[in-house]
Amino acid sequence: MGQDRESLKIVVVGHVDHGKSTIIGRLLYDTKSINEGKIEKVKAICKEKGKPFEYAYLLDAFEEEQKQGITIDTTQIYFSTQKRDYIIIDAPGHKEFLKNMVSGAANAEAALLIIDAQEGVKEQSKRHGYILSLIGIRKVFVIVNKMDLIDYSEEKFNQIKQQMNEFLNKLHVYPLKYIPVSGFYGDNIAKKSDKMPWFKGDPIITAIDQIEKEKGLIEKPLRFPIQDIYKFDNRRIIAGRIESGSLSVGDKILISPDNKITKVKSIEFWQDKDKKDTIFAGMSVGITLEDEFFNKRGEVITHIDNKPSISDVFKANIFWMGKKPLIEGNKYKLKLVTQEVECEILKINKVINTTTLDVDENIKLVNINDVAEVTIKTKVKIWFDEFVNNQNTGRFVLVDDYDISGGGIVLGLDYGFQNACKLVSEEHEIVVNCFDEYYYQLNVNIVQKVNSKPEIFKIGDVVPINGRTYLYPENFDIFDLEQKVVAKIRNSILIDIESIKGYNYSMVPLINTRGFYIKVKTDIDFQKFLDELSLYDGKFIDEYFANKWFDFMKFREIKYKDSDDNYELEYML
Repeated sequence: MGQDRESLKIVVVGHVDHGKSTIIGRLLYDTKSINEGKIEKVKAICKEKGKPFEYAYLLDAFEEEQKQGITIDTTQIYFSTQKRDYIIIDAPGHKEFLKNMVSGAANAEAALLIIDAQEGVKEQSKRHGYILSLIGIRKVFVIVNKMDLIDYSEEKFNQIKQQMNEFLNKLHVYPLKYIPVSGFYGDNIAKKSDKMPWFKGDPIITAIDQIEKEKGLIEKPLRFPIQDIYKFDNRRIIAGRIESGSLSVGDKILISPDNKITKVKSIEFWQDKDKKDTIFAGMSVGITLEDEFFNKRGEVITHIDNKPSISDVFKANIFWMGKKPLIEGNKYKLKLVTQEVECEILKINKVINTTTLDVDENIKLVNINDVAEVTIKTKVKIWFDEFVNNQNTGRFVLVDDYDISGGGIVLGLDYGFQNACKLVSEEHEIVVNCFDEYYYQLNVNIVQKVNSKPEIFKIGDVVPINGRTYLYPENFDIFDLEQKVVAKIRNSILIDIESIKGYNYSMVPLINTRGFYIKVKTDIDFQKFLDELSLYDGKFIDEYFANKWFDFMKFREIKYKDSDDNYELEYML
């Protein structure tokens, strides 16, 4: 591989018999990324077994593995296209290696989720999707394999697409593409298949070449954790390794978590030839500052406008490897970059058994090799990033006694228990129900509301403007009538939450927190609305006001449904 070429890590997951290894073998074969010797070896083995050529066997590095007919470990496989190099993480479905799938996937930037077209979506397919959401992989391609076994049926493909899409969307995983393929015959792997003219998308290799790579560490915000302080003559040199971003002499910096602000005075060097004015991610360096604060190991230097999260409570996903179970309420040592601090497992939110992939939300301990979502409280405030934003400063280990017993990734701040979606900024928090769904249930003649999955949306997050029974425009504002604050959504992204005192109506549709369109189109309308609203301070809004100003159906429809699902009752007709 070329040293200067871009590389991308992809994890491959799916039910054990849905064709992961065949797909990967095909990718290797069609991109000519595997040597002729190994191909001849596989041919010989297949001949010995009296079977046609098995692309899946190309993955197995040793002959004895091939003779067992199974893949026995997580493997990293390299192949190249004209655009870039790829590292495929083959996550095996055998239960004893699911640990490797989780740890391997945590380093991946995208995922291929394989589904057997004939068998359709299985429970394990959903659980693999669930694990991808747990470890924060959002760039997901769903590969519907074995299309040859269903006569390349577009109808069956669309059924699988709809079923999987509904499930993944609930996890806030929005697949980039669904691709129908036959790994065995090579349809839509490297070349577009002529057996599925109804499919207008790209084959796998063309599709993954279009994945936008995450920013490199140098392009990310500066994170310079302090490792130690050394005193030379009259200088106090701060030493450490830059985990991300870059830093220059004269830069104004923030030292967290104590919020000390100063400037970089110098970048130290041993010899003149090593002198630099700017340093980058991956470098181990020493710097001096214009102001000599009392600094210590564990603090982090960042630029002022891109500081990390600071808290003593946060949510995380952990993989537990301890000899003793992890127990809710117990204390452990947490190590995150150069920080070491005592912590308590405040709550175990859910546990995934990696043998069965069952999810248990009422459990107080985590056994060896299980994955859990937990809320952690540290003894003092620490700094961190969400793992999806910075893998170096968003991962940690847990130490039990003197043994490293678990690894974890930071999901984000814990805003407390909730049963509805929230929009949050540093100053404001709005509870919203505008993403709930409404159905008319035919067998009982009632309109029912289905609550959306409780989710926290922070500034910069994409909000779900397109539901099954609602469709908001890309630009709109959400008015919290009680708190008198407005959340601004632009291009589907929450960009700000501000008080009504500083808000200027910007001619975009306005809704309340329940999704009711507020009938204003001009500044004059908006002022009239505020004037009438002020008459209801401390009182419930009555039907006169609601009928005059609200339109419930402007951005939604009520769909019919005949199932007996247990929805939350909102209205009865």
